Amino acid sequence: MKLNGTSSSTPLNGSNGNHNNGVHTNGHSLNGHYSATADRDELVDELGDAHGASSIDTPMRPDAFDLDDDLKIDLIEEHFREIMNILGLDLTDDSLKGSPRRVAKMYVKEIFRGLNPANKPTPTLFDNKFRYNEMLVEKDIIVQTYCEHHFVPIIGKAHVAYISSGKVIGLSKLNRIVEYFSKRPQVQERLTVQIADELKKVLETEDVAVMIDAKHLCVSTRGVHDVNSSTITAAYGGKFDEEATKQEFLRYVAQPSVTI
Repeated sequence: MKLNGTSSSTPLNGSNGNHNNGVHTNGHSLNGHYSATADRDELVDELGDAHGASSIDTPMRPDAFDLDDDLKIDLIEEHFREIMNILGLDLTDDSLKGSPRRVAKMYVKEIFRGLNPANKPTPTLFDNKFRYNEMLVEKDIIVQTYCEHHFVPIIGKAHVAYISSGKVIGLSKLNRIVEYFSKRPQVQERLTVQIADELKKVLETEDVAVMIDAKHLCVSTRGVHDVNSSTITAAYGGKFDEEATKQEFLRYVAQPSVTI
C-alpha cells in the first residue's frame, strides 16, 4: 500500500506485526500521521489568521519575471485545471470547461497585475503655482485586493492625504497608486505602508497620510465567519504625526462623502 508516497509493508487488515488500532505503516501509526498533519494544519491556519507580513516588500523570487504573461497564463491554466480535477469537477461541462483559462487570465492580467513593475503608474506632477499649502485629501478610493494567506478578497476604501512640498499630483494618480499596490496578494498593514512610502517618494515629502478600512473575506466567509467586523490601518508621516494635523485628517475622513 502507498500512504502519502510511502510504501507500507504491513497489510491494513491488521494480520501481522504490532498494531495501533490494527494499522501501522513502516513503523508509524496512521493515528500518529493524522495527528502530525492536524498539528501542521492548525499551525498554518494560526499563522494565516494572524495576518502577519514577512516584510514591507511583497515577497518575490528573483526570477519572478523570467516568464512572459502568455506563458504564465498557459501554466496557471494547466495547474488550475488539475485543481478542479482533484475537486471532482466535470470539466467537460459547458459551464466549467473554460474556467481554468478564465482564472489564469484573471490572475495575470487583472487581480495580480500589480506584481509586475511594468504596470506601475507613472505619476504626473505639476508645480504648485497656486501655492496651496493645506492638506489635500482623496477619500473613499476603492480597495480590492487579495489576502495572501487564503487568496480571497479584501474589499474596502482608502483615504490618502498629503501636504505639498512644491509639487502637486494629478488626482487620478492617487487612485492609480492605491490600485497598483492592491493588485497583488496582500496583507493590509503592508498595503498601507507601501502606498504611503510610494506617495512620499513620488511627492518628495514626508507629509503623507494613508488610512484603509476594509472587510476581509477570509474572516467573513471562513474561520470565525464574522460578517460585521472591518479592519482599519493607518500610516502617518511628517506633519501628520502632529496631533492637530492628524485630527484634521481624521475629521475630513469622517465627513459624509459627496454623492452625485
